[in-house]
Amino acid sequence: MTKRKSRSVAAVLAFSGTLTISGLHKFYLGQPLWGVLYVLLSWTPIPKVASAIEGVWYLAQDEEVFDRNFNLGKSATRNSQKASNQVGAIAEAMRELDALRQDGLISEYEFEQKRRQLLDQIS
Repeated sequence: MTKRKSRSVAAVLAFSGTLTISGLHKFYLGQPLWGVLYVLLSWTPIPKVASAIEGVWYLAQDEEVFDRNFNLGKSATRNSQKASNQVGAIAEAMRELDALRQDGLISEYEFEQKRRQLLDQIS
């Protein structure tokens, strides 16, 4: 599993490329070919200008857009919230299912079958 890329770290590396070696942000973001190209063109002003533009671009994006572009669409907070909401919904469904069993509205067998289906939904 690859580590999440930080928008602020990418922006700092991009801005540092305007003063020092350009392209470090490309290596950080998993784009080594672009990083090599920036280093090879370092004798021109092109990578320094591009680094400045990209630094602004990273900061202008919200976290969701940055995650979609550089973290395979995976947001740390969104994924943990989604999992938490899913588990909460399944727990509530299991409580309701248990109440139906205790009231005699479903059999023990039906309860167990549905309970397994609910547990299988947790990914």
